Amino acid sequence: MEEETATTEATTPASSNGDDRPATVDDVREAIRVVVDPEIGISIVDLGLVYDIAVDEGVAKVTYTLTSMGCPVGPLIEAQMQQVVSLLPGLESAEFTMVFKPPWSPEMMSDEAKAALGYL
Repeated sequence: MEEETATTEATTPASSNGDDRPATVDDVREAIRVVVDPEIGISIVDLGLVYDIAVDEGVAKVTYTLTSMGCPVGPLIEAQMQQVVSLLPGLESAEFTMVFKPPWSPEMMSDEAKAALGYL
């Protein structure tokens, strides 16, 4: 069975704050941390939905998943990620790839998310 993936690309505007420092993986992660799963009410980073982040030559590449293949909020989550990452200085564009392997499970959540949802 072939792994299901979907990749989209967003162009980021030039920085207006004069910061010429290249964006880092940590910058991208912190920007995405504000994106909340609307059904659960917790950051997608803390839920463990963001599998990988890379920044290469001004392009942020984010690999993420959803809590289930049929999750109806996928387009909303990706649009919000695109919006916050596009505000980062030092990026020319961003690519978002949704994957379902490995499948998400509650064990992937941060301790804070587990505690908030009663897993601890």
